[in-house]
Amino acid sequence: MYRTLSALALVLFAGTSHAEMAPRDGWSVTPTTKSYDALIDDVKRAAKANKMGVVTQAGPTGAAANRGVTIPGNRVIGLFNNLYAVEVLGLSTPAMIEAPIRVYVTENDDETATLSYKLPSTVFAPYMAEAGPELERIAGELDAIFADISAQATQ
Repeated sequence: MYRTLSALALVLFAGTSHAEMAPRDGWSVTPTTKSYDALIDDVKRAAKANKMGVVTQAGPTGAAANRGVTIPGNRVIGLFNNLYAVEVLGLSTPAMIEAPIRVYVTENDDETATLSYKLPSTVFAPYMAEAGPELERIAGELDAIFADISAQATQ
């Protein structure tokens, strides 16, 4: 019975269309004409050009394919720079849970891709009262860097 229900759920999931990323408060969401793989490569290049390291990468697409399940491309890429990490840590130990800042590359139904991320100022907002104006300054700098990364990667 369990296998039958699992198979039915898989068929229903595989047959449904996924929702594409939509604009939301505190986020940057940029649809592109690029393919999923091209956008991932361009995000990495733009991050390096803006002195941000690729710290983490994760996504279910490859693992799902290994199980015989096809899902749209879906990759989270964590970006940060140790100079900012040391500064943030000096202001608020709890705020470091937010590093690296993640960008999200999603494949659309038409085989294009979208780049999305929470603005660093949104990510660090819960820690501003504790950390003070220096964290606000850092978050503003990171907002500008991530905007540059997005602009470079999506053009």
